[in-house]
Amino acid sequence: MKLNACLMTVAVLILAAGAGPANAETIRNIVLVHGAWVDGSGWRPVYEILSKQDFNVTMVQEPETSFADDVTATKRILDLQDGPTVLVGHSYGGSIITEAGVHPNVAALVYVAAHAPDVGEDEGELGKKMPSVLAKTRGAILETPDGFTYLKRPDFLKLFAPDLPREQAELMSRSQVLAAAEVFNTPLTAAAWKTKPSWGIVAGNDHIINPDLERWYYERAKSHVTEVKGASHSVYESHPREVAAVIADAARGAQK
Repeated sequence: MKLNACLMTVAVLILAAGAGPANAETIRNIVLVHGAWVDGSGWRPVYEILSKQDFNVTMVQEPETSFADDVTATKRILDLQDGPTVLVGHSYGGSIITEAGVHPNVAALVYVAAHAPDVGEDEGELGKKMPSVLAKTRGAILETPDGFTYLKRPDFLKLFAPDLPREQAELMSRSQVLAAAEVFNTPLTAAAWKTKPSWGIVAGNDHIINPDLERWYYERAKSHVTEVKGASHSVYESHPREVAAVIADAARGAQK
């Protein structure tokens, strides 16, 4: 009886040790990079979930003024991390993390409904090979006289965030961060997914990036792929638990 009790105690302790992300093999630092036309506040649901699991989560607020500026802003945050880091990018943020992910602190990449170009490629050209609903919607992308882009509000609601509460989507549409047109057409000079493990999330009902293009990116990068059926491009806000779970999986798996 005493032996059985001891064995039971050991089993419980082992299970408890593996139940959360606190074991020694788990990466603690996570850096989240938003996409075009939005800012880092959209990561809040994912941030809250991961923070409760004792991850050290930081959001990059890149300016969207040029691809170089956005990569520099991301590397600046990576410099502040105290060890191995999971670098996460949504949408255009995928191009950013592909370039910035060669940073020595980056141990793994997570693409969330995101682009993942190779060296010499840019997401604008790649998007033409598998056009999205957005690409086929004439007049949805507007541009200022000085070359900054944004989505027409009705199209933002319909294409970017159709599975979010109307009030939330409306606020996002009215607080867009205008993105320089050049950010979508700047060829990459590095492709971190070639040398670092990656995870990819396909948003099954994405109208901003063709889901088939997301699948193609992740297959080429040999990523661990998760598909969220029916999710829009705003999958990180509409399905934060699924997205956080993939990020936590990357934090556990990258060290193995």
